Amino acid sequence: MLYRLKKRIVISASHSLNLSYESKCRKTHGHNWVVWVYCESRELDESGMIVDFTVIKRLIHDKLDHQNLNEVLDFNPTAENLAEWICNQIQSCYRVDVQESEGNIATCIADEVIR
Repeated sequence: MLYRLKKRIVISASHSLNLSYESKCRKTHGHNWVVWVYCESRELDESGMIVDFTVIKRLIHDKLDHQNLNEVLDFNPTAENLAEWICNQIQSCYRVDVQESEGNIATCIADEVIR
């Protein structure tokens, strides 16, 4: 068997981007980020889960919501970098989609997933 889960998280947070070109995004601004976290495993834990949804919420939402991402993360908080960081926070995560604004979505897909 292969088990998969998908969790949607909405995060209200601000950031500014360190860019090599002029852009309004260099100034601090905010988004209502929509994040989809995808996890998979061939086995379920003793509770019958891949990972508890509340664990994903605690690791991602509770750390980032209503924060300035530049202050809580140690990298340039682009949507792509944020997707990679989120993917690395959850052991069984194989994909993360980060929607920064309507029509702008970055995806990170893990090379390997620990199962």
